[in-house]
Amino acid sequence: MRGPHNIWRLIRTGATLERTGAMGIVLEAFSAPPGLRVAARILGWPFKWLGDKGDPSLPPATRALTALGPAYIKFGQVLSTRPDVVGDDLAVQLRVLQDKLPPFDRALAKEAVEDALDAPLETIFSSFSEPIAAASIAQVHRATLAKTGREVAVKVLRPGIEKAFRRDIDAFYFAAGLIEFLSPSSRRLRPSDVISHFDGVVQGELDLRLEAAAAGEYAANTANDPGFVVPRADFNLSARQVMVMDWAEGIAFGDVAAIDAAGLDRKALGERVLQLFLRHALNDGYFHADMHQGNLKVSASGDVIAYDFGIMGRIDAYTRRVYAEILMGFIRKDYRRVAEVHFEAGYVPADRDIDAFAQALRAVGEPIFGMDASQISMGRILNYLFEVTERFGMETRTELILLQRTMVVVEGVARTMYPQINIWEVAQPVVEDYVRQNVGPLAAAKDFGNALAVLSRFGPSLPRLVEQALTRRLDRPSPPQPRRTGGLWWVTVSILLSTNIVLLFALISAIG
Repeated sequence: MRGPHNIWRLIRTGATLERTGAMGIVLEAFSAPPGLRVAARILGWPFKWLGDKGDPSLPPATRALTALGPAYIKFGQVLSTRPDVVGDDLAVQLRVLQDKLPPFDRALAKEAVEDALDAPLETIFSSFSEPIAAASIAQVHRATLAKTGREVAVKVLRPGIEKAFRRDIDAFYFAAGLIEFLSPSSRRLRPSDVISHFDGVVQGELDLRLEAAAAGEYAANTANDPGFVVPRADFNLSARQVMVMDWAEGIAFGDVAAIDAAGLDRKALGERVLQLFLRHALNDGYFHADMHQGNLKVSASGDVIAYDFGIMGRIDAYTRRVYAEILMGFIRKDYRRVAEVHFEAGYVPADRDIDAFAQALRAVGEPIFGMDASQISMGRILNYLFEVTERFGMETRTELILLQRTMVVVEGVARTMYPQINIWEVAQPVVEDYVRQNVGPLAAAKDFGNALAVLSRFGPSLPRLVEQALTRRLDRPSPPQPRRTGGLWWVTVSILLSTNIVLLFALISAIG
């Protein structure tokens, strides 16, 4: 329930950060201005005794987030992929949140499996291990199928996870409404809509039948991608609280030392992860939207293995084309074309100056060409991009938050593998290949053919449909047309591969 009682939840959040010693660390990691630091301490310190002390064996930030609950853990998972933003030490500490959280008892997992599959555990599995990985929503056991002897991974939801998420998200709804009320200028960021979007994503993640279906679709789409493996899900042994899929043997993607010891090329791995994500987003419009190190492995042969498909993202064909044109414009330093695409798509209000917008984009793009990722000042870029979005009246596009967050995460993963990676060079062949096939005369001819095919299916009904549409329009007065706005995402997406600017909104999404 959303209401004033959530004030208690928010006070307890600040108190827990203060009591665990995480408040100062978080403020320092984000280079918070002095005024915010003072305000946070004044609000947190008097209520310190109300906070949860958490697990004393964990570092302060990890200790605070695990004590606060699963939604906060999601926030920490995103930050764990960004050592360039929060620092190497904090990123390493937060990586525990990816798959090394305290597990729940094996007996509870056994009971959940038997209830979900309506059979004794021993008749399904000849072996069922203790938990081998535990994250915010579920934990994984290694097992052997009794009938076939096949090695599988069994994913089981945490007991009471639905209620825990509901409590956190209700508090976030309240906080978003409070922010919009107290700060009208924040409304263009649409915090309540962002939380609503995250709420919907979480609900899908809490049904493992949907994850099994997502794994099947993703595997089919990527079957011909070299160097990429998606384990097969077993639909007959999957239910709302339990999912079974093939066991994938490999080195955890965050274990850089083990990858080096195995003689694998980290630079090639970092480039492959980025290019795979771009291909899936551009070519398929369907991508893994939670690609942090805890959901990736590297096989002995160097293949990238992906798992945990609870959060998947989709973008339509039109959006993919606009996205590709914007990226290609930046790669070619054609800032005027980048600006034109924003205006053509309606992502920047039509009453703004296109030349001024192109100039602002040039100010972002030019300083970062020829520089590797380790030379770019994230703080300066983030601050400037926020000024640009505010100046040109651009709003958050909540339907694309998953793409924003995934870009932040994937680039962070690539940097972990190879800190000097040049994002533009890695992106260029993928974007050029997509543009060749989907933008230009050939694409126009293909679109025309598709339109004719659709018209042919509706041919017999067209006269009636046109007549009905005209009749409705004549009978109903035209409503006032809203001014087209939107496009904060497009500034972020345009230069993400070099600047990480979508972190601003990924953090909003993750907090939700």
